[in-house]
Amino acid sequence: MATFRTPKDYTRFIKTVKYYQIANPKPRFSLFHPSTSSLDKNPKIVEIICYCLMPNHFHFLVKQKDDHGITEFTSKITNSYTKYFNIKNRRFGPLFQGEFKAVHIESNEQILHLSRYIHLNPLVGHKTNNLEWYQWSSYREYLGFKNNVCEKTIILEQFQSPANYKQFVLDQKEYGESLERIKHQLLDDPQVHSYFTPRV
Repeated sequence: MATFRTPKDYTRFIKTVKYYQIANPKPRFSLFHPSTSSLDKNPKIVEIICYCLMPNHFHFLVKQKDDHGITEFTSKITNSYTKYFNIKNRRFGPLFQGEFKAVHIESNEQILHLSRYIHLNPLVGHKTNNLEWYQWSSYREYLGFKNNVCEKTIILEQFQSPANYKQFVLDQKEYGESLERIKHQLLDDPQVHSYFTPRV
């Protein structure tokens, strides 16, 4: 089943992500406006390094900033979005099936490869022919388009420019396609993939 059916669904989910990464206290969700929020410098329970939303699943690369931050963040964004989706579509029950999948990142090389894999998803999943056209991932933000969801420094400081990172991603389209095949062989189509760095 499609988790995101319309552009409004994707936009709502990104708003949910921005809201629930911020530590309490904060205004009610209904009063939160990401484009005008003054909470960007407030403490966060996680930092989003990169992400990709696909029609029936999503991926995050995050850094945990607070104890149990990833568990709390994932629970709140999925619960909040499920309530929105169920009301909008007049349905009941859970939206995200299966267990939350998390992988602990142990090396800088792994961080770089996972960021590339996440950003390649729309291309290797045949959702676009040009990653710069795909609005629902952080790839465009990495190239300079404003969205202000991610903490990109940990990745981009390792490249001379965003253009060099772009080349790093696109040089490995075949790599992404092979990982996609492996993922489908090993996992029972989970909808939530989270890769995280150690808390600092």
